[in-house]
Amino acid sequence: MSTSSSPQADEKDSPFEGSAPERYEQYSAPVMAPFVAALLDAVDLCPGHQVLDLAAGTGFVARAAAARVGPTGHVVAADPSGPMLKVAAAKAPRMYPDIEFTVAPADRLPQPDDAFDTVLCQQGVQCFPDLGAALAEVSRVLRPGGRFAATVWAAWDRSPYFAAQRRVLTEHGGPSAEAYFAAAFSCPADRLAGALTDAGFHGVTVREVTPDITLPPLAAFVRGYLSAVPWGQAIEDAAGPDGLTAAAEAVTAALADRTDPDGTATVPFTATLVTAIR
Repeated sequence: MSTSSSPQADEKDSPFEGSAPERYEQYSAPVMAPFVAALLDAVDLCPGHQVLDLAAGTGFVARAAAARVGPTGHVVAADPSGPMLKVAAAKAPRMYPDIEFTVAPADRLPQPDDAFDTVLCQQGVQCFPDLGAALAEVSRVLRPGGRFAATVWAAWDRSPYFAAQRRVLTEHGGPSAEAYFAAAFSCPADRLAGALTDAGFHGVTVREVTPDITLPPLAAFVRGYLSAVPWGQAIEDAAGPDGLTAAAEAVTAALADRTDPDGTATVPFTATLVTAIR
C-alpha cells in the first residue's frame, strides 16, 4: 500500500522517528502481515512466476512474493512514490535480488503487454485517481489467464482500531484528517468487483478476511502509526506534535478493554480479498 495520496507521506519527517515512509514500514507491518499472506495464498504463486506488486508502498507484498517465486521468478514493485520505493529497495532481501523497483502510477505502467502471470495490490486501489484506467493497464500487462488479486479495507467500523481513530479525528484533526481517513476506505469491494468486470476480467471472487492481530504496546505504537499515515499527519499539521500525542492517547484509551497488562492489544481487522482472471 502506498500512502502517496498525501504529499506528507513522501516529505514530512519527524526528528525522532525517521521519514514518513520509514515509519510506515515500521508501524504498518503488524497490520499488513496477515493480509499479505492471504493475498499471496489466493493466487498460488509458483517458482518462476512473473509478478507485479501494484501500489507497492514499502514492499511488503513484493518481498513476500519474491520469496515464493524464488530466484527463477521476477517481481516488479511499482508505486508513484519514489521515497516509498527507496525504503522498499533498502528492505529487499539479498537472497532474492530480482525485485525491480519502478516509479510509476497504476494507470501508466512502463511494462510491455502480457508481461506478468500475476498482479497484486495490497490496500492500494483506493489511491488510484482513475480505477478504470488502472485496471485497463492491469489487463494489458497481464498474460491471458493471468491472476489479479487485491485487498481493500471493509468499512472502518468493522475494525476496532480504525473505529477508535475515526472517533478522535473531528476533535483533533478536523476536515482534512477526516477526508484522508475516508479516502482509505473509499473503494469498497463491490466497486472494485464491478470495475474488474467492466474491464473485461472474469471469474471475479469476493471474500472477507478477518484476522485477530496483536499490536505492539499501544502507548508508543499508536502515535508512531498515526505519524505515518495521511490522517495522522493532518492531525499534526492542524494541532502540532502535542495534538498528535493527544489523539494517540485517545485512541489508546478507546482500546483499553482490549489491552493486555503488557500494553499490547489484540483486535480484529476486516478486509475484503478480491480476485479475478484476465
